[in-house]
Amino acid sequence: MLLTRPQSVLSRPLLSEPYTSLLQTCLRTENISAGRSIHAHVIKAGLQLGVYFTNNLIHFYSKFGFFSDAHLVFDEMPLKNIFSWNSLLSMYAKAGMTQVANNVFDKMPERDSVSWTTMIVGFNQVGDFERAVCLFLEMLRFGVPPSHFTFTNVLSSCAALEALDIGRKVHTFVVKLGLSSVVPVANSLINMYGKSREAVTAKAVFNRMRLRSVSSWNSMITLYAQSGRMDLALDQLEQMEERSIVSWNAMIAGYNQNDMNQEAMEFFSRMLKDQSAAPDTFTFTSVLSACGYLGRLDVGKQIHSHIIRTEQSLHMHLVNALISMYSKSGGVEIARRLVKQTVATDLNVISFTALLEGYIKLGDLQPAREIFELMKNRDVIAWTAMIVGYEQNGFNSEAMDLFRLMLDKGPKPNNYTLAAVLSICSTLASLDNGKQIHCKAIKSGNLSVSVSNALITMYAKSGSITGARRVFDQICQLKETVSWTSMVIALAQHGLGEEAITLFEEMINTGVKPDHITYVGVISACTHAGLVEQGKQYFQWMQTKHLIQPTQSHYSCMIDLFARAGLLQEAQEFIKHMPIDPDDIAWGSLLAACKVHKDAELAKIAAERLLATNPDNSGAYSALANVYSACGRWNDAAKIWKSMKDKGVRKEQGFSWMYSKNKVHVFGADDGLHPQRYEIYQMAAKLWKEIKKAGFVPDTQSVLHDIDDELKEELLSRHSEKLAIAFGLISTPKNTTLRIMKNLRVCNDCHSAIKFISKFVGREIIVRDATRFHHFRDGFCSCRDFW
Repeated sequence: MLLTRPQSVLSRPLLSEPYTSLLQTCLRTENISAGRSIHAHVIKAGLQLGVYFTNNLIHFYSKFGFFSDAHLVFDEMPLKNIFSWNSLLSMYAKAGMTQVANNVFDKMPERDSVSWTTMIVGFNQVGDFERAVCLFLEMLRFGVPPSHFTFTNVLSSCAALEALDIGRKVHTFVVKLGLSSVVPVANSLINMYGKSREAVTAKAVFNRMRLRSVSSWNSMITLYAQSGRMDLALDQLEQMEERSIVSWNAMIAGYNQNDMNQEAMEFFSRMLKDQSAAPDTFTFTSVLSACGYLGRLDVGKQIHSHIIRTEQSLHMHLVNALISMYSKSGGVEIARRLVKQTVATDLNVISFTALLEGYIKLGDLQPAREIFELMKNRDVIAWTAMIVGYEQNGFNSEAMDLFRLMLDKGPKPNNYTLAAVLSICSTLASLDNGKQIHCKAIKSGNLSVSVSNALITMYAKSGSITGARRVFDQICQLKETVSWTSMVIALAQHGLGEEAITLFEEMINTGVKPDHITYVGVISACTHAGLVEQGKQYFQWMQTKHLIQPTQSHYSCMIDLFARAGLLQEAQEFIKHMPIDPDDIAWGSLLAACKVHKDAELAKIAAERLLATNPDNSGAYSALANVYSACGRWNDAAKIWKSMKDKGVRKEQGFSWMYSKNKVHVFGADDGLHPQRYEIYQMAAKLWKEIKKAGFVPDTQSVLHDIDDELKEELLSRHSEKLAIAFGLISTPKNTTLRIMKNLRVCNDCHSAIKFISKFVGREIIVRDATRFHHFRDGFCSCRDFW
């Protein structure tokens, strides 16, 4: 307890000043009890508490955190000078108690440069950079001359704010006061210009320095590294006569951050050979990151061993770096052991995300979820990483459940979260969930361009092309290439080829440059609309107008363009003159067209080429067998099926699904597993009977087996899309649109039958198959029977 004695100052016979040196010794030796004893002795002896002794006493108590004692000494001082006030001010400012410090500052009878600088330093240290800059400007208005320490701190605040305009004005004052040659001030100027990406001005300041510290050189190296100019950073390092660990770390981190990870590892080796500085935690963190990106598990293990041998302190961020490295480079089991050895709750988001990626590669998400549950600080990035992990591994329901939990108990979703969940909605064709997320994005102000692009795709893939167009139109002037491309592709997939082409032309006229994906979209639009000449024109435009070299995707689109239009000879000629070999998609498109046009010989060539690159491609066997069957060559078809069976290649099973009441309902052909199968088959039989009455003729050629027509009709009536439609009719309100998804291309019989069904039930039926959307309404399809 602080000892005080109420006594008149004038009645105290002796001075306390001789005890000041003893108090300062206690301060240096950190002898708190002795310092308190000296204070007690002075008071008990009735000595006069001089200003010099009392100021030292305030400093003593403030250094060891006895703020209330220091403030009480200050309050009882009979006489206070500017140093007394500054000591109290500094105590609170250094402790980050800026509000209390500001109260003291306001009460000061006079303020000098130290007072103002103390407050600027305090605000700068707690991250209140704007207040620090404002206080500096106020200091100038009061005519108080700044010191070099004032300038270093206000320049630091300008750097943090990237406030280049104010930083330039501060630079002007530095020049006027003749402080340009002061090394710490010049270093702060370099840092400020560097953070504001003004490399030329920073270099000019550096060149004018008569004396340069190691920090001056390091600032320039860091500046160039952050700007991606590692050549200039290396040039600076080579000119240094003396290097510190910061110099090496800036180079290694720069290489790592600029995706030059091999160079980062080579520079680390050079550092070890140089022996001018021993690697520290920051060095290891950067080089372990480089190992992770390069998948160099061997080198990562050596560095880990070195860390253990040299008894390097394993701070949590170094443990995180090790976990990230092992997770990315194939050592996920070692990463798992590291997690067990440490406190999982202290894992940072970066290492958690890396560990999650490692588990995703193994297809094992349960341990990742367990770690996620243990994390103490699960921020929006961690939640998003877990949701994306589920999505990428096909666990869409789990991803949606976690997103709902995030809305209930987690942080506010950001743009990346919403875009990821919208991607899930697109996959599931869950329009209702997508609309709810759209509403949340609007209410939370997260309707960024990236989310809007995801919304365009979600609406389009869920069958609502009008919803997609509405979002696209609302982006207004913020549309960029991805937005236009998403809408062009959406229109193409929905069979609106002319509209897609019109939008593409508008995009060009607006001045937005298309990319290679845009051209895939517009050529696909021509393909689905049968606009061969226009597709050929765009293929030329891409190369001549926008200097985009065709990729495998563009060549495949062109082959598909010719094949769908029945120009099989032209497709063959195009393939002959291609500079690269066609991929599976190209040969598959040609093979599908051969079935439609019953060209068995070309189908055989396409199938052989397809199987040469992908022997396990069941689609190639099926397509060739289907072509033979369509041509009535049943023996040849049987040979293909037998060959497929002998080689153990399994045919991909067709299935359809629809989303209803937050649940995905999946149907296979002749499916008897659904809990409502009785009602579904009743409805399917009713539809089959009614559409046959209305003039529908089953396309028995779609059944590529040599069986009688009655059995063929029975098989056709139970195709998966017909069962999905039957379920939709008994489980949704009248007049609502049915949205059916199918993993394969819709067959001729189903396409024809659904046209009749749409007219009979008076509903729009939207079917998304493997390549496009079909909007069936009043007996017609949006594809105009060209698919």
